[in-house]
Amino acid sequence: MNSLMGLLEEESPPLQSVVDYKKNQKQRKVLAHLYTHGTCTLANLASLLHNSVPSVTSLVDELIQTKWVTAIGTAVGNNGRRPVLFGLNVKHHYVAVIDVSIHDTKILFMDAQRNVVFQDNYDLRLDDNATFLTTLIHHFSTTLANSHIPNEEVIAVGISMPGLIDSRRGLNLTYKKLNQTEEPLTKWFSDQIGKPVCLINDTKATVLGESRFGGAQGKKQVLAINIDWGVGLGIIVNGEVFQGASGFAGELGHIQVDPEGELCYCGKIGCLNTFTSASALVQRVQRDILAGQVSKLAFFKDQVEQIDIDELINAAHQGDSYAIDILHEAGFQLGKGLAIAINLFNPEVIIIDGVLTNAAGFILNTIEQAISKYCLSDFRNDLTIELTQLNGTAKWLGTHAYVMEDIFAKY
Repeated sequence: MNSLMGLLEEESPPLQSVVDYKKNQKQRKVLAHLYTHGTCTLANLASLLHNSVPSVTSLVDELIQTKWVTAIGTAVGNNGRRPVLFGLNVKHHYVAVIDVSIHDTKILFMDAQRNVVFQDNYDLRLDDNATFLTTLIHHFSTTLANSHIPNEEVIAVGISMPGLIDSRRGLNLTYKKLNQTEEPLTKWFSDQIGKPVCLINDTKATVLGESRFGGAQGKKQVLAINIDWGVGLGIIVNGEVFQGASGFAGELGHIQVDPEGELCYCGKIGCLNTFTSASALVQRVQRDILAGQVSKLAFFKDQVEQIDIDELINAAHQGDSYAIDILHEAGFQLGKGLAIAINLFNPEVIIIDGVLTNAAGFILNTIEQAISKYCLSDFRNDLTIELTQLNGTAKWLGTHAYVMEDIFAKY
């Protein structure tokens, strides 16, 4: 991963002494605090930094001059003069978030307070070929032009995508052809656009978003399951994303649940993905309908390729017993897989995200039933299971946080 720490130094004089070094550390701590909490008074920042108000005022004044911080308003209160609130400047320092999936690609520009200021969606599906990144560069340039954001105001790019992501080296080891000429994906992309680039697995971005801004805020031990065309597990341990030795931790979809089951795309037999991923459910329904299964979905018998996950969920909502059974079984298998993860990580909360959240009424109960059946009871006592409340934005927020936290490194 390309380091972004140099960005702040580019906007201030080079470090020449221990005093300057400590001052920059404190400024980064101010920026990180404002990023997480939104606004703050000088008095509160002084308490955070264990410094005097005049010293903190000087630090904040420099951040105002470099356009990182601005006065937002005044604090609520009726006694005496109300103090000024400071926050990150939303008119400068934008981050581009590129959300790549096997469905499509979304490119967003977000300001320092995590607001989406511009977004373009493209019918560009993740594909393991050398031309994918070239097309992605073209779309990025188009979106930047459409946004009317000055190029120099874009400080970095964060890319989230499925696969085995080695964030340290900037590689996607599942989609190997994306690593152009054996060069890290991030370096190649950075060279093309002239911006620092970070790469993060989509599920890890999701759990980071939930941890910082969603239902897992304030929680130290969290699991977030992302149910899409695969099943990914994001893991928070002691408040931080657990990566594993190579950054691959959380591939829940590749635990074996049926040794006599179907072949998974990974080459193994009976993986959880073959029972619970959206693609596996759609393939199973298509086969069953062709074989004469009685269902509302039989309407598509002559064009089964039109059956997708949305049609399956719609049929369940219309009371179709076959569709309901398919989703119940998927929920139960997910619960079995999660029971293993619960026994390993002992989480406080599990947050469910992804396309199957639209089928929550059909899968949540069976997930909980399977967890109760296969999980040690003491692990279950203090555990809550929740649907995401971020309405599809957890991945974007997590990618943005991943980039910004690299800039505002904590010391």
